[in-house]
Amino acid sequence: MTAVTAPAAPRNASRPLPTVPVPLGRLAGVELRKIFDTRSGLWLAVSVAVVAVGSAALLVALESPESFSYQFFVHSVDYPVHLLMPMLGVLAVTSEWSQRGALTTFALVPRRGRVLAAKALPLAGVAVATMLLTFACGVVATLVGAATGGVDAVWDMSLDEHLRMLVFSLLSMAVGFVAGVVLRSSPAALVTYLLFVLVVPSLSSALAASLDWYRDAGPWVELTSAQYELYGDVMTAEQWAQLGTASLLWLVLPFVLGVRRLLRVEIR
Repeated sequence: MTAVTAPAAPRNASRPLPTVPVPLGRLAGVELRKIFDTRSGLWLAVSVAVVAVGSAALLVALESPESFSYQFFVHSVDYPVHLLMPMLGVLAVTSEWSQRGALTTFALVPRRGRVLAAKALPLAGVAVATMLLTFACGVVATLVGAATGGVDAVWDMSLDEHLRMLVFSLLSMAVGFVAGVVLRSSPAALVTYLLFVLVVPSLSSALAASLDWYRDAGPWVELTSAQYELYGDVMTAEQWAQLGTASLLWLVLPFVLGVRRLLRVEIR
């Protein structure tokens, strides 16, 4: 009688499943590609570059040569660029949910906190790169404006001002990123971001004009106005404290609550 033998076990059956997490650098590289892989992300990035170069060119062509200076060009180019750039932060988070990519992402990388960190790192790099593009446009516009306008090139920004504008860029990106983490819906997060940077400062100014108590309290709670103090020639200790308090209220606290909810929510 022939003995019945059990089927051979797979060669890798005894091997334990890998427990080493995916390196954060690799995750960040994947998230960086995902920012520009979608049509919305790609065209938004292209729009930021076009707006930066186009704004500098228009300023050289239309403004009086007497107003030309490096600071004038950098500040003028920076506003429209940093109105658009944080939308990349919104889409980097919300696209996972609107396109149901979170099902795949969190299945491959169950540690959701690492995924959020991997999204934040390339966005910080994009914010710095955007600011460097603004500086480059300012340099070129200053040189071209001086050559075509018959004036001397004026270089009127210190290293401290450059560093503060990098902080400004990172905070702007953080606003979009936090809006995406909290709301996880592209339309809702984009509308909230635009209301926050365009409408809330006007409301805050109106309240400050009509309410004496808010005139003193406003700079401590209104982030956009506190953020624009970074544009000044110097920043006082009180202005840094106001920026920190407003950032704690509008960035840190919502981010903590949004992450707490995201770590627990059921993915569908």
